[in-house]
Amino acid sequence: MSVQLMPPFNLTSSTPATFILAGIPGMEKSHIWISIPFCSMYLAALLGNGALLFVVSTERSLHQPMYLLLSMLAVTDLMLSTTTVPKMLALFWFSAGEISFGACLTQVFFLHFASSAESMILMAMAFDRFVAICYPLRYAAVLTQSAIAKTGLVILLRSFCIIFPCVFLLKRLPFCGHNVIPHTYCEHMGIARLACADISVNIVYGLAMPVAAAVLDVVLIAVSYILILQALFRLPSRTARCKAFNTCVSHVCVTFLFYIPVFFTVLTHRFGQEIPHHVHILLANLYMLFPPLLNPIVY
Repeated sequence: MSVQLMPPFNLTSSTPATFILAGIPGMEKSHIWISIPFCSMYLAALLGNGALLFVVSTERSLHQPMYLLLSMLAVTDLMLSTTTVPKMLALFWFSAGEISFGACLTQVFFLHFASSAESMILMAMAFDRFVAICYPLRYAAVLTQSAIAKTGLVILLRSFCIIFPCVFLLKRLPFCGHNVIPHTYCEHMGIARLACADISVNIVYGLAMPVAAAVLDVVLIAVSYILILQALFRLPSRTARCKAFNTCVSHVCVTFLFYIPVFFTVLTHRFGQEIPHHVHILLANLYMLFPPLLNPIVY
């Protein structure tokens, strides 16, 4: 009596046991060279954000709302880069492109969770600057450590509620043996496009919810700075205006560092059909590295 081996795919759901990350299609021979700057940026991001967290945690004078929010940003940056870069380097160095279905979904969750959380942290930091400049006498009463802790909890809950449905939307899809992802990491639409079923729900939800949340955050940041500028123009001296605005410069830079690559990536995917696929992937990888690398330097 012969025993048949189980196929690598679940016959009921056609869910692959593993996915294969293909890296950067068309640039396979350059993977080793590409990995050198990526690895250097990742190590610098680990060092910079780790040092920032160490300084804030050990220096009691920095246990203030602004620096606690900055610590949240550093943790999120570490999550954003560590979710993707180690696996990407393993792919480049050892051709270790295989990733289990569960690990791929985990990567999707933490990648999008970190992006959503970072967007809301930047909004909270804008509110911090708004209160500090427009209502300086009420700053200590409004932005207590308890308020910052509650803000952190809201950030976690909102990011979780936005991203967690994506995992279920992917788990319900049949893949019919398609398991090669032309990318260096797993992301929602990259997996959904491999499915042999209607993915319109994935497309609508995957675009509408994160974009709506990001647009809301951007609008609230913009409103905060409009009110800040109005308050600055009411200050009697130019020196006072410059001094007050200088406290916002770092946050403005970090906000641009985060949102410009996000919206540029969205626009190139939507309107840049003539842009080669490997350019899209390189830009997506740089988005995982630039904010975590530069944010500690800016601050």
